[in-house]
Amino acid sequence: MLAGAMLWLVLMSISLHALAQVAGTVTQLSGPMMAKKADGKVKILSLKSDVESGDTLMTEKNTYALVKFIDNSEITLKPGTTFVVEQFAYRDDQPDADRASFNLVKGGLRSLSGLLGKRNKEKFSLKTPVATIGIRGTYFTAEYIGGGGTIPSAPTLPKTAVPTLPPGLYTSVITGQIEVSNPSGTLNFAAGQFGYTPSASQPPILIPQNPGLQFTPPPSFTTIGPVASGQSATPDKSGGVDCEVR
Repeated sequence: MLAGAMLWLVLMSISLHALAQVAGTVTQLSGPMMAKKADGKVKILSLKSDVESGDTLMTEKNTYALVKFIDNSEITLKPGTTFVVEQFAYRDDQPDADRASFNLVKGGLRSLSGLLGKRNKEKFSLKTPVATIGIRGTYFTAEYIGGGGTIPSAPTLPKTAVPTLPPGLYTSVITGQIEVSNPSGTLNFAAGQFGYTPSASQPPILIPQNPGLQFTPPPSFTTIGPVASGQSATPDKSGGVDCEVR
């Protein structure tokens, strides 16, 4: 009986490990970032750390972080961001199994589509508290500001020069197109356009210009290349050590 129980525990451990699918890798990092794993453990991430499906990524107030996914897509997180990799699956020979489901709980990000977005755009979704974003082969930014508003990060500007923005989801499209939708409506945004969704009970709207959002990762971060290729230049390879908080 004891041997049988031990075998069962070993098999269960192997099965749980197999369920944790590597979705991408941290390739740029300017400060502390943590990942809350699906089992509740918290891990401090460094350069070259794996990111798995089910991870909740949390950047500190001065941290930018770039995650390169296995399809060569890239997501760069702003400081003070909480971002969930709900599910990510990609294999060259299994396009029907593609899945990219994310959740921006708070903060901001910049997203560059990869091979999954090129062949299965409808399989990508980025949820936020007020709307869901879909892509059409895209390089875009999104920032969700919670109740009370906030001042976007702009360390080189005096506070008087940076507006306090009302709560809601702000989007901008650099290339391609995105679709922002919630129960109140759906709107497409093309390259060069800015959007605002105040709440889940109000539809997304087009705004004429950047309302004051800042996205300024350190100069050492790799410059992202053409969106069509889903590729980027070779990232910085400086080392780091993983640490797990139990």
